[in-house]
This record gives sequence, C-alpha cells and structure tokens, in this order.
Amino acid sequence: MIRKLGVIGSGNMGSGIVQKAVQEGFDVVMIDTEDRFVEAGMKRIKETLAAAVERRIFTPEQTQQFMTKIIATTDQEKLKDADLIIEAIFEDMDVKKELFRKLDRLCDQKTILASNTSSFSITELATSVERKDRFIGLHFFYHPAKNRLLEIIPGENTSNSTLSLADGFSRMIGKIAIDIKDAPGFAVNRFFVPWLNEATRLLEDGANIPTIDEVAKKTFDIGMGPFKLMNATGVPIAYHSTVSLGNELGDFYRPGDRLKEQFEKEEPWVLEGEVDSSLDIRSIIERRLLGAVFTVASQLVEEGVASIEDTDLGAKVGLRWKYGPFEMMNYQGIHQSFEIVRDFVERYPDLELPKLLNRQYDSGDPWSISYVNLKVEGEIARILFNRPEAMNAINEVVMQQLDQRFTTAENDPDVRTIVLEGAGKAFVAGADIEYFIRKIDEGRIQDIVEFTKFGHSVLTKIDNSKKLVIAKVHGIALGGGAEIALAADTIVASERASIGFPETGIGIYPGLGGTQRTTRYLGKELAKYLIFTGKIINSEKAVSMGLVEYVVPGAEIDDKINELARGKRKSVATKSGPGKETAKLPERYETIKGYFSDENIGSLFAQGEELDEPAKRIAKNISRKAPIALRLAQKLIDEGGGVGLDEGLQMELDHLIEIFSTKDAYEGLSSVVERRRPKFTGE
Repeated sequence: MIRKLGVIGSGNMGSGIVQKAVQEGFDVVMIDTEDRFVEAGMKRIKETLAAAVERRIFTPEQTQQFMTKIIATTDQEKLKDADLIIEAIFEDMDVKKELFRKLDRLCDQKTILASNTSSFSITELATSVERKDRFIGLHFFYHPAKNRLLEIIPGENTSNSTLSLADGFSRMIGKIAIDIKDAPGFAVNRFFVPWLNEATRLLEDGANIPTIDEVAKKTFDIGMGPFKLMNATGVPIAYHSTVSLGNELGDFYRPGDRLKEQFEKEEPWVLEGEVDSSLDIRSIIERRLLGAVFTVASQLVEEGVASIEDTDLGAKVGLRWKYGPFEMMNYQGIHQSFEIVRDFVERYPDLELPKLLNRQYDSGDPWSISYVNLKVEGEIARILFNRPEAMNAINEVVMQQLDQRFTTAENDPDVRTIVLEGAGKAFVAGADIEYFIRKIDEGRIQDIVEFTKFGHSVLTKIDNSKKLVIAKVHGIALGGGAEIALAADTIVASERASIGFPETGIGIYPGLGGTQRTTRYLGKELAKYLIFTGKIINSEKAVSMGLVEYVVPGAEIDDKINELARGKRKSVATKSGPGKETAKLPERYETIKGYFSDENIGSLFAQGEELDEPAKRIAKNISRKAPIALRLAQKLIDEGGGVGLDEGLQMELDHLIEIFSTKDAYEGLSSVVERRRPKFTGE
C-alpha cells in the first residue's frame, strides 16, 4: 500500500504531480535543490487550485486542506520512509542517475523509485541503483493534475509486485494507466512526435501553417493543430523530442529542417495567414499526417511496445484525440489505410511497411479492438469496461464483448466470482447517446430495439449466473450502467461512487431493466422517485436506500471484494440474501415513499398547493422531465410489479419504438450532445 509519496522536482510536471496526489488524499513531500524553486512550485499549485475554486471544482476549504498535505523542502532526508518517490527533474541522464544513486542509499528498502522521464530508458536509469526490482517508469502527461493518462513502464528487472503497486497507485490518483514496454518514446510520444515533425516537413514542402493546422483539426477532430500546440507547449520540447527519437530510431524521427530552424530562432510559430482551399493540398496534408500516425502506431504494436487498445487509449486520453490510430484506420477502411501507409513509407528510405498492417490488409478485416477486458486471477474473474475516454458508455460492440467475456468467465470451472468494473472515473455512464441519435436519423429505431433486446439477454445471464457477481462501482453508474450494476448479486461502491437514472430528463425511460429491477429491489415508490426525478445519488444515500450493499473507501474496495469472494456464496449480503428486508429505511425515504404512493402521486404531477415544501421541490423537478417518458415509466413500474421479471422486461422492450419515435426523445438525446437544456413538448 502506498501512503507516503515523494516527488523530486517542483517545476510544471513535479508540482502538477504533487497537486494531483494531495487532491486524492496522499501526503506528499516535494523536494527541490533550492528554496526558491520549492517556493515557485508551491506558488504554481496555489494558483492552479485558485483557478479550480473559481470554476467551482473545489471549495476554498478543500484547497486549504490539500495544501496542508504538502511538505515542501530541500531536505532529502524527509524522503527516507516514503513508499514511492517520483523523480520529475530535467532530462539529463547523468543527473538523474546521480539522484537515484543518492536515493538508493538514503531510502528504506520498501521504497519504490520511479522516473517521470519522457525519453530515457527505464532499464538504463535503473543501472544506477541496487533495487532494480523496485524501479519503474511513471510517465505523466501535462498538466499532471488534469491529464488523466499515465504510462507505466517497467524496466527489465522490475518485479511484478512493483508493477502491481504502480497500477494500484494509478487508480488511487484517478489516472488511466496504459502498460508500455521500455522503448524509445514509449507509446504516445512514439507516434505523436512524428506527427508534429511531419507537419513541419509539410511546411518545407510548400503548405502553410494555417492550412496544416486547419486540416489537422478536422482530420483528427481536435481543438488545436500541430503548430498552435507546439506554441502552447514550447517549440524546444518538440525539437528535443525529435532529436532524442532520431538518435534512437533513425533518420525519419530526426527533426525536420524547419523545426530545427525554428528552435534555433527561439521563437514561436507564426500562425496567421490564409487557409488554402485547394482540395489537392488539403488531401496531401491529411494523408501525410495520417500516414505518420498509422505507420508508427502499427510499428510500435508490431514491436510489442503497446497493445492496440493501449495505443488508442493513449491518443484519446493523453492527447485528447476523439479516436485512436487503429479506430481511425477502421474508419478509413483497412485498404485505404494500407494505401496511405504504403505511399507514406516510400518518402523515407529508413521506413518499411509494417508487417502487422500488411497482414491486416491481406485479411481484409478491420482491426479487432477490445473495449471490454477479461482478466482471471485465481478464482476471481475481472471484467473491465475499458472506454474511459467515453465514460465506458455502452454500444453494440461493448455489449457484444461483455457477453463474450462474461460467458468465458461463466464457463471457466476455476472461477467462483465475477467482478464487473469500469476504467477511469466511471463504472458505466449509460448508453452511447450518439448511437441512438444516428439510428433515429437513419429511420432504424428497430436497431435500437434489437440492441436493447440483446442487452436484456446479457443482463439476464448475469442475473441468473450461479457464480457470485459483484459490481465494483468506483465512479458514476448512470442509466445503462446502473442497470448493469443492478443485474449483479452485490454492489460494492467507493465513497466517491454515484448512481442514477437520468433517462426521463432526456426524453426516454430506463429500458435495460431499470424500471423492473429497481422496483423489485426498492419497491415501486422509491423506484419512481429515482426514475421520475433523475436524481443522481451518492453511495451513502444509495446504501441507506437499499440500492447498494456496501460502501468502503476507494483504497479498500478490492479488499472488500476479496473478502466477499472468499465466501463464494451468492446468498451472502446480496440482493437476494438475508438482511435486505430487515434494513431500516431512513425517515427521509419513508417520507418520499409517501409522496410517490398511489394516493399522492397525482398531486406531484399536478404540483398541487397541498404539497409541503420538499414535495413541491420534487414536483418541480418532475415537471422538467419528458411527459411521455414519465407516463410510460409509470406504466412499466405499475404493471411490471404485478408480473414476473421476464414479463416485465418484455414490457420495456414493447414500448421502445413508441418512446424513441417521439420528438421529445430526439430533443432530449440531442440536448446531451449539444450540452444544453432540452425543451419538451409532450410530442
């Protein structure tokens, strides 16, 4: 367990790592060589936190508490008993090695040493210490307090226990970690830096900066093109990165002439100018930028540096691209992508067509990308929703993969417990809204019905499993995510978890079992309260209501799951087990049940004058929801409560065409994408 953290270096990266760690509850010692550097680092943290207060991310009281968890000093002795020390100083191999030699002599044997280097070999850095098994690379991305990506890079001698601790640490500080082989540029910089470099070579070949940036923004669906981005992060960073990669990997990676020239001028790029409307020029820019990314991404996967999934995650989370390289190749089509790469590598004598891409081209199939992962650890199978950049939203592919992974775990005779969990800060944040909108636009609402029908079959398989199924909810579980969690035997939530059914606020009703399982677990009154209001409740409220079985601190959630798994009995503290009926409902929820009783619910809909103040607030909330969705949800809850679960689930399916054909459904779904409040008309 990592409790005390040390960070050496108080610059932009070091201070950002410190800030993120204290926000997540760690005590941190921040070290630098001089008091003025330490003071500057503390100033950066205070300024960043002050900006967060202005944006109402944190309260002033919270930021004050964060600052009390930092010991800022030049005294390295303060690091002796740290569990983990992260080096975040400037990129100089000799200086880093000397620092690690000192730390190796100073620190307890338990201490793990990590480098935030973006360019140096972890194995080479580890030669400076005796504890090579407790040495690892943790490459944060700027700004570390905001960017959620973390590359975890083991050296040749890094132990599995160190790797496991690093992975746990990444989850505890809210990072999305990708596991990377110790190789030049690791994964993200390996394809991102050549993307920047290729932009400067396009400039050499006659394209202008505004056009290159504009085409890049459109092609990669990003907010800043390569030149504006280099200005934001610093031209020297781009230059030094290309020099480092070029020294390791060859001429293609070396800086282009214009990049070298700009670095030597010590000036930012001039972004002003006219955007060229020539389709030929724009096509050349698009194909060469895609060519750089597709070629290098294919190479690094072929070399085993990263998986297809982690490469794509690196682009989407670390660089904030909408799609990863392999998703973009699937979008372009494998034949078109092959032609783009074939033409690209012909420009550079030291590049070869990746064999991996050649094999994929011969198959004619798109890349197979896993969004749901299965990992078996002894008697426990862990199924991970791994679309953190999309809050693990479910679509057809995700549901199919969930079915495949669950079936595999179900059929494994050694597996006794199946754990469902989500990567990043969500369990599952509902269904993919853009999927619904696209199907409505195409006039293919029946596809939504078939998708939901298949989803019902998967959740029923989970519900009926003879093995103990635990939903590990360490973030938000909304809509379809809440419905998946409720199909499990037990929900174990962290104190930061939240759960809710927001569907009636976007023109539809919970159609993946939400109107049925919720009613069976809570009774129809509280089910109506959650579904009609769309309230997103925290884990403490959920456990007091009876929707969640356990709430534990995030650092202890896996311990609780392991404890339950050792019982290996579905009847132990599950929704069907003892204790469910005997739990006393808090008075507040008894009152709410009264508001939603058959006798009183009409007054809520009518916003009657006889309502007390709490009821009036609830009624006002309900009045903002889609009328047809409310009517159908009430019908499903009332009538579904009198029949078996299978029949109730079929009733949900029977009304899907009706609800998704309404103007309110399209308005509500569109409002989510457009980030505005919907205007319902009851049509």
